[in-house]
Amino acid sequence: MTVKFLNLSARWMATLLVIASSTLAMLAMLCSTVHAADEKPKAAPKPALTVTVTQLQIAQLPVALSANGNIAAWQETSIGSEAQGLRLAEVRVDIGDRVRAGQVLAVYASDGIQADISQARAALAEAEVAVNGATQEADRARAVQNSGAVSAQQISQLINAESSAKARVLTARAQVLAQQVRLKNTQVLAPDFGIISARTASAGALGGGELFRLIRKGRLEWRAEVTSAELARVKPGLAVTVTSAAGAKVGGRVRMISPQVDAQTRAALVYVDLPVSPDVQHLVKPGMFAKGEFELGQSQAVTLPQTAVVLRDGFTYVYTVGADNRIAQVKVQTGRMVGERTEILSKLAPDARVVAVGAGFLNDGDLVRVTAGK
Repeated sequence: MTVKFLNLSARWMATLLVIASSTLAMLAMLCSTVHAADEKPKAAPKPALTVTVTQLQIAQLPVALSANGNIAAWQETSIGSEAQGLRLAEVRVDIGDRVRAGQVLAVYASDGIQADISQARAALAEAEVAVNGATQEADRARAVQNSGAVSAQQISQLINAESSAKARVLTARAQVLAQQVRLKNTQVLAPDFGIISARTASAGALGGGELFRLIRKGRLEWRAEVTSAELARVKPGLAVTVTSAAGAKVGGRVRMISPQVDAQTRAALVYVDLPVSPDVQHLVKPGMFAKGEFELGQSQAVTLPQTAVVLRDGFTYVYTVGADNRIAQVKVQTGRMVGERTEILSKLAPDARVVAVGAGFLNDGDLVRVTAGK
């Protein structure tokens, strides 16, 4: 009896174990199904930006030599007067006026000189009358000098009186000429055509000293400081582009090169003629600082559009697109910039795809969508 009871208990235990195992398996399957239902498929990464790409291009860019210097007058003439002690009656020009050669710039009061001229002419007339009388007396003495009617001493005195009278005529004529010169000096004339650059003349002032300064022929020049190492590359006749501090650009040509180099700066002056025109004189003025570039020719260069080059944290970068459309930030060194192209001095793969526009919005590793570009 006891053995049967034990057998029955073992059967129940086995049945319970089977039921428990089945239940656990069903619960595991249910949990797995619920967990799988809760999991959603991960979304594919989205591009950060749609970009246009470009590639390196070979171009002929101009070779230029940069220099600094100052704008100056080609020649500046000092204009004054010898009318000492006379009052300046009228000033007819001002700073900036254009004048022609021989134009009257200022006039001194001439009343006193006119009176002196009248007095000198009267003295001349008196001397001429005196010389006529002396000449007649000397001629009579010479006519009878061999007759013994007049002594040799008297004849000599009469001839000497004639010579003295002629000398007084010459002196009187010189006085008239001197006063006429003084009268001429009451008008201050322009020695050449050009532009009045300075004026110290003031109506009512006494004469003497400098009255005006004149930029002869209105010509300006740029005096560039070129180092001795670069001086051999500069030749007379070379084209130059001069840029003022305000950004105005003026074309010019090298006129001459200084024959000496400054011992302190190791630089020489190069004189560049600027065009003579009101437009140029409006853009640049004597005394202005200006930069310039001497055009030395052309050379081959590897270029990219300027929009493809980004300045960030003090360095220049370009952004290349890899085969997986991921962005790579590449630091580069740039050179000449002409028009819309920039020279790339750093080495890049010839077939590199470079972001042409919008690179400033990208970061290293960004995913982008690429559209066709140039």
